[in-house]
Parts: sequence; C-alpha cells; structure tokens
Amino acid sequence: MKSIRVAVAAAAVGIALTACSSPMQAGAAAVVGKERISTGQLNRDAEAYKAALKQNKLDETALGVPVSQYVLQRLADISAARQLMARNNVQVTDKEIDAKLQDPGQYQSPQINLLALGVAPSYAREYARTAVGMAKLQQQAGQAGLDKLRQDFASIKTTFNPRFGVVNTNPSQENPSLFVDAGRFGKATSQQAQQQQPQG
Repeated sequence: MKSIRVAVAAAAVGIALTACSSPMQAGAAAVVGKERISTGQLNRDAEAYKAALKQNKLDETALGVPVSQYVLQRLADISAARQLMARNNVQVTDKEIDAKLQDPGQYQSPQINLLALGVAPSYAREYARTAVGMAKLQQQAGQAGLDKLRQDFASIKTTFNPRFGVVNTNPSQENPSLFVDAGRFGKATSQQAQQQQPQG
C-alpha cells in the first residue's frame, strides 16, 4: 500500500485546484466550474470506494489521507476534465472507455490500478471517459501546447466546502492531504476531515 500512498501524493501534485471565496451552494461538497458535487454523492462514492478497498483486502489507512478527501479530489478532477472536454468538443467511444478500464497500470490489475487512482466502481466509467479524453487533448496540444492546456484546466475553478478546512496549495508525499489546518503550522487535517465528513 506504500505505493498507493505515493500515487496519492503524485495525483495531488499533478493537479492545480484553486479554492475560491464565492458562496458555497447548500448541500455541496464542492462546486467545480459549472458543476456541483453534492455531499450525498461524495458520501455514496466514498462508501463505494471503502467497500472496494475492503473487497480487495486493502487498508484504507494506508492511503495517508481520509477516504472522503481522496474521493472528493478525484471527483473534482473528473468534473473539471469533463468540462474541458466539452469546451473542446472531445468525444470518447464506449470501446475506448472499455479499453481504459482494462488497463492494468503499474499494479498489474485494472481494479487495483483504479483504486490507487482514487476511483470507485461507481464512477469508473466516467473516470475512464475523462482519462481518455484528456489524453486526446494532450495529444492534440502537443508539447508546445501543454502549458496552455494546463492553464485551461486550471481556469475551471473549484470551490470546496469550508467545513473540510483550507486547501493544501503545496501537497507533497509527506503531506498529501487535500486540506490543511487553518492554524499557523499548516498541518494536515486528516483527523479533522475524518471527524468532519459531510452528512447527507
């Protein structure tokens, strides 16, 4: 599971999430661009993710961050990617999605690979669709256009419910949490986030 923890940090570092000060919609865990991630959806998907970890005999504490944070970050990434794909009219076929879902990745198992990426069975197809779509966008952009693509992705602002804490703007392997304590030491809020998981 240590390698999964590294994957968490890599995923956190690889994505630019911006916390905005705009009002949070009632019942929302996050608002990504024009899309809302409800606390109900987050709770359902976090439970599905926990069940999938248990089914595969994986310990959720080895993630290094609360499951709710891990799942919320992946849901936000998927939402932003979906919106960027729509902007660029990127289409993905069912055949391409099926092929992506069969990718064993570095864990030599498609299911374990998806779990390492923070993907529960409940949104595996949507993750695969956006992963293929983003790969197409990167290919179209070429090396010269990657910076512009990153800027376009980052322009889709994400607002998280403040009950989670303050967004960790410098995630690392040592501190991969999506949120940190608002206190002066900026420590990870793993324990707090577990206690403050949204209800409903």
